[in-house]
Amino acid sequence: MFPLGIPWFVIQKERKIKKDNHDLGIQFKDAMLAVLAAQKAGYSIENSFSEAIHDMRILYGNKSAICKELQRIEQGTKNSVTIESMIRELGKRSNNKDIEEFAGVFAVAKRSGGNMTETIERCIDVIGKRMDVENEIDILIAAKRMEAQIMEVVPFGIMTYIGITNPGFFDALYGNPLGIAVMTVCLAIYITAYVMTQKIVDIEI
Repeated sequence: MFPLGIPWFVIQKERKIKKDNHDLGIQFKDAMLAVLAAQKAGYSIENSFSEAIHDMRILYGNKSAICKELQRIEQGTKNSVTIESMIRELGKRSNNKDIEEFAGVFAVAKRSGGNMTETIERCIDVIGKRMDVENEIDILIAAKRMEAQIMEVVPFGIMTYIGITNPGFFDALYGNPLGIAVMTVCLAIYITAYVMTQKIVDIEI
């Protein structure tokens, strides 16, 4: 089992990156709502992003990912870097589809002199609807995901229980080449089932 620890850690790292990416998307949507509110209050687009930092500090804390990204954008504008390029760079770096799509629409609207307030509002509406669908899917498959996690642990629980209550029971399976081959095949089947389960419950919009 020890060699399997390496891919397991890789998978867990990918899950963490995906979760952080998802959380950043939610925070980004809230940040754009703050930008939209500042725009409606009469702020310029650059100052709207600066004003959004204060709201995000209250909502998520100064050390949150979105505050750091907004501060990066604010610093970029001070160095004569366009907001659209900063948002596009954020989308590529985070690999977040919502942010990338927003950056594309934002850049086109700014270059063409479109109504930025209306553009941001429409983008937020699309992002919000997509997130609502994702949340509904998560709720619908939450029970199945929990069942899958239980089933992933059950085989090891059974083997541990039998190993403790009946020492030597598995000697026939691990003490000879045939037993080792059989258990290796079983382990391969378990790994295949685990991967398939993760793919089934991992639904992306």
